Amino acid sequence: MKRKVISLFLIMLLSLSLVVVGCGKEEAATELTDWAKIEDAGKIVVGLDDAYPPMGYRDENDELIGFDIDMGNEIAKRLGVEIEWKPAVWESIIPSLYAKKFDIIISGMTITDERLEEVNFAGPYGAAGQAIIVKADNDKIKTIADIEKGRLGTQSGSTGYECAKANDFTDDDMKLYKEFPLAFNDLEIGRIDAIIIDSFNVKPYLDSKPGVFKHVGELIGDERIGIAVCKEDKELLDKLNGVLEEMKEDGTLKDISMKWLDMDITERL
Repeated sequence: MKRKVISLFLIMLLSLSLVVVGCGKEEAATELTDWAKIEDAGKIVVGLDDAYPPMGYRDENDELIGFDIDMGNEIAKRLGVEIEWKPAVWESIIPSLYAKKFDIIISGMTITDERLEEVNFAGPYGAAGQAIIVKADNDKIKTIADIEKGRLGTQSGSTGYECAKANDFTDDDMKLYKEFPLAFNDLEIGRIDAIIIDSFNVKPYLDSKPGVFKHVGELIGDERIGIAVCKEDKELLDKLNGVLEEMKEDGTLKDISMKWLDMDITERL
């Protein structure tokens, strides 16, 4: 009798173990990839710096407009999902991506070796370099070497910041800003003498105040911009690359570029 009870107990224990294992397999089988989650939700959430004209910024009605906005909206349309734009602080935008505050970053982000260690990039979807902007009446500054230490401004964490560092400027030698509009305000009133900024961002600032600022010298570097994606999100990366390639081939990216920049930043890709 005792053996029968023990045997029955073992059979019940084994059955319970199989149920638990089966449940575990079922849960694992139903775990969704990031693309599957986006598809299931019918929405992709996109992080950006929303004070970065002409890529992404707010108009007089506080509506988001710009190159990246038009491109992102078209990407979402072709993927068959809605899009939600989520502004973020630039210095912490990649950690925010991994914290799942959004699915991808579309914000004129330059592809650098340092960033490639942290994220993958879909694209590139544009080519650019760094430009030096000074006041219109400044005839002393022609190159980055002409800028006095402590009189250079750029956005913290931007490619302009990395460019300045590569040209022997330390953090103490620069005035760093959370947003470029703040840098242009200081340039106008004389707190700094020059700004380093992505070349495709120059036109809106020059157009906004004709005769106040000017671009000097040649572009520094040859850069590519892309869409940042978490390293593990391979399927999402492939989806984005597929859509970007379609948009390059059918001229959509060129049209968006001409609309916002008066030049084709896809031409050198």
